[in-house]
Amino acid sequence: MTPDQYCQDKAARSGSSFYYAFLFLPPERRRAITALYAFCREVDDVVDECTESSVARMKLAWWRTQVDALFRGQAEHPVMKALAPHVEMFNIQDRQLYAVIEGMEMDLDQLRYPDWKALDKYCWHAAGVVGEMSAGIFGQVTPETLDYARKLGTAFQLTNIIRDVGDDARRGRIYLPQEDLDRFGVKPTEIMNGMHSDRFVELMRFQTTRARDYYRAAMQALPAEQRRPQRPGLMMAAIYATLLDEIERDGWHVLDQRISLTPIRKLWLAWRTWVGGGQWVMRRLSR
Repeated sequence: MTPDQYCQDKAARSGSSFYYAFLFLPPERRRAITALYAFCREVDDVVDECTESSVARMKLAWWRTQVDALFRGQAEHPVMKALAPHVEMFNIQDRQLYAVIEGMEMDLDQLRYPDWKALDKYCWHAAGVVGEMSAGIFGQVTPETLDYARKLGTAFQLTNIIRDVGDDARRGRIYLPQEDLDRFGVKPTEIMNGMHSDRFVELMRFQTTRARDYYRAAMQALPAEQRRPQRPGLMMAAIYATLLDEIERDGWHVLDQRISLTPIRKLWLAWRTWVGGGQWVMRRLSR
């Protein structure tokens, strides 16, 4: 199996919404974004699959050595070998890859977030910086596009947090800021015990509004001339925003189930965005 095949298999098996956006890219950009996604998946899996935090820390430290090796021209892991040809071409920087690893380390160090400022920092490490690198691969040429990418990454991460409240609670984590729980009178123990209430619904409505504000801000930040090259990000926006709509329609019953879209629906949303140049999703999310 070649490094590119390894990354392709990693992306395909994940079932992620991101995979559907990759399918429409020209080969060189598709290989680059697939390798970047595989790197993010590898380091994320360290935290999700290691039951001992000390083991997870050791593995993340090892991934730091792999970033070092990549930028010395001595890539070892298949993911880093696949990423190597694209680092210079798409201006991927070591500090950005380190930032992703730091986001995973935050998951080991922090099970709660006191306020939005703290969660916003986590969202940048987990998704905003990935948005920056992805925008470069897709064809970013203006600083405004980086602002769009960071905001869109935050919107994606907030959508994930809303979707995964129950799953995360069962792992002992609550990403929803404590200041928001206090505002709506929801105790952490209620979330940990899967207690769905009117107060919880209002809390989640607030989080959903925050996520939609970030989608809107991202759309407003994207220059008109960058809409076509940034279509893969807009395809993911169409999928994630539709997922957010489904969660709301279901009444935010996220404590005991994981709401998702079918693969065919994801593919249809991606195709519609691609052929329309991203215009319809821009109009939809800018409202």
